[in-house]
Amino acid sequence: NLALAAASITIIVASLLALAQDNLKARLAFSTVSQLAYIILGAALLNHSGVLGGIAHITNHAVSKITLFLCAGSIYVSTRKTEISQLSGLAKRMPWTMAAFALASLSIVGIPPTSGFVSKWYLALGTVEHGSLILLGVLLVSSLLNAAYLGPIVYKAYFEEASPTSEEVREAPWIVAPLAVSAAASLILGLYPAPVLELAGRAMQ
Repeated sequence: NLALAAASITIIVASLLALAQDNLKARLAFSTVSQLAYIILGAALLNHSGVLGGIAHITNHAVSKITLFLCAGSIYVSTRKTEISQLSGLAKRMPWTMAAFALASLSIVGIPPTSGFVSKWYLALGTVEHGSLILLGVLLVSSLLNAAYLGPIVYKAYFEEASPTSEEVREAPWIVAPLAVSAAASLILGLYPAPVLELAGRAMQ
């Protein structure tokens, strides 16, 4: 139906737009548009697994994406850098921030045992219950696109050499603390998804 088509198009197009951004916050913003369309997709599937996955994704995406935005804020406060092309070697100077960014990125992509995997799993089951290989393909392609626009950020930070600079970069503890908590939530809600799934189940009643 129309809602499924609109959600599917939004998921793919927003992911492609995210891939085209060099500005970190812009890339995360387009990613958010794509991820919110997952929720619409789940609701539009009109079956138990799909709706359950869509509702669970509200929480699972929230903890992961707030982590990424907190990391972007931490990077800006410490380095005044806003572009992805400027982040080479940053993990050596901001290990906590980039570790949290990497973990939250895995959740957005949907890699187990993170929370993002749980909701994407139920969304995938919903597309199977709906009998649509096209919608299942949309989820799989979008996860690959998620990896394509978040993976290079992690790669640059961990595996590229930083440009010579005299500046001393230090992490801001008052930002590191909340992003560490939200990153941990992305993992804990993946290892122990029952509370989120139970709340999602109640919301469906």
